[in-house]
Amino acid sequence: MRTIQPEGWPQPKGYANGVAGSGEVLFIGGQIGWNENEEFDSDDFVDQVRQALLNTVAVLEAAGGSAENIARMTWYITDKREYLASLREVGAAYREVIGRHFPAMAMVQVVALMEDRAKVEIETTALL
Repeated sequence: MRTIQPEGWPQPKGYANGVAGSGEVLFIGGQIGWNENEEFDSDDFVDQVRQALLNTVAVLEAAGGSAENIARMTWYITDKREYLASLREVGAAYREVIGRHFPAMAMVQVVALMEDRAKVEIETTALL
């Protein structure tokens, strides 16, 4: 995979403007902040982000990949202010689970997610 950065554009922080690559494509359904038993261990936003990322990596590893194979992510969050208030902690959780790999990303605030306790859902595409 290679990162695509248009000439003259400011360097993005925490994501890539574009990612190019080839290989088997893995589409990972939206992962939320519950554990492998579909139980929430926490209602804390950052804890749910960490768990959703761990769930994403578990699916990647089951397919024979790792976090470095992630090409794009779409994050759905229920509260933009909660996200912005915890940017430092979210960044730390991201680096703890994913490392310093920054794929193309989008973030969308939504009214609600299907699971009432969920505060974040992350959909991922990876190139294996």
